[in-house]
Amino acid sequence: MPKSSAEVVVIGGGVMGTSTAYHLARLGCRDVVLLEKDQLASGSTGLSVGGIRQQFSTEANIRICQESVKVFERFEEEFETEIDFRQYGYLFLATEPQDWADFQDNVALQKSLGVPVQLLSPEEIAEIAPYLYLEDVIGGTFGPADGYADPYSVNIGFAKMARRLGVKIYEGTEVTGIKVEKGRVQGVTTPQGPVSAPMVVNTAGPWAAQVGRMAGVELPVQPYRRQVLVTEPFEPIPDPVPLVIDFAPSFYFRREGAGILMGMTDKDEPPSFNTNVDWDFLDRIVDRAVYRAPVLEQAGLMRSWAGLYAITPDDNPVIGGHIGGVEGFYCAVGFSGHGFQQSPAVGRILAELITSGRTSFDISPFRLERFEEGEAVKEKRVV
Repeated sequence: MPKSSAEVVVIGGGVMGTSTAYHLARLGCRDVVLLEKDQLASGSTGLSVGGIRQQFSTEANIRICQESVKVFERFEEEFETEIDFRQYGYLFLATEPQDWADFQDNVALQKSLGVPVQLLSPEEIAEIAPYLYLEDVIGGTFGPADGYADPYSVNIGFAKMARRLGVKIYEGTEVTGIKVEKGRVQGVTTPQGPVSAPMVVNTAGPWAAQVGRMAGVELPVQPYRRQVLVTEPFEPIPDPVPLVIDFAPSFYFRREGAGILMGMTDKDEPPSFNTNVDWDFLDRIVDRAVYRAPVLEQAGLMRSWAGLYAITPDDNPVIGGHIGGVEGFYCAVGFSGHGFQQSPAVGRILAELITSGRTSFDISPFRLERFEEGEAVKEKRVV
């Protein structure tokens, strides 16, 4: 049974929730209760591909990921947890003229902010990844400091240090309601009993909209299935393997253990909480893999799974406090596939906002009101 009161209740035990809880405790707010309906990292975090990049199209996303990359680089030392962070780079491929034009604009912005990134010709791409079919590729971008890590280990690392600082984490404890009186949060209800708190944080990932409704707030966040498969050990593609993104079809692959992990977005699939594997769609992923990297035809399938993205209309998150005019209700939701990689910085930003009422980072591009105000700016580098 959870303790009956706290200064802050965090809803959701994925990486965004544990990062926020850790950063709250680090800033001195240690009367924190984190509630997870299942187990830590059992949702989107544990099923994430673990990509980490600074190649985005908006300044806010770039700056968040610049900060987060620095945390991932020192994570093992700071959190006493090995996360298998491989900075093998992100390689984006453009096959459409408009995408190539956008890539060039994006790289100009990224470079102006200090991101190590370069535009590549097909010939230069072949030097990095000679196993790729490139006849239809116009050009690409490569960020050598980007890469991928183990999301589960990052989640557990944040949770371990949060507990050490006094945060109470309760697994198997589902939030069934948020108590609001006179426009202000009073706490949450669970089957194990209520927890009173003047501040509640929604980091519920794909379930963010449902949690928002508990507080009387509509959040434009919808769950979408994403499917992944991993091959048996496969040596013909030599290390180091960057995370390769064939942008137009939203196909990608990277190294996973001794095998190759790959996935692709089904752009015709409606929102749902479905996490079953669609074998017909996996065939489409394989077809695209063999097209882009013909040597993968030799690979054998080992396993597959599906997870959920939490997507907003502009593919940017909602981050802020007193969301929807409800005092004490905070959100960090709707990351549209980028939550894991942005969690170190966002956890810090949200903790600053909760403890001091302000933050050093400009989160105005992520305010909920942008949708009604017609000021949403779409993030273009989304897979």
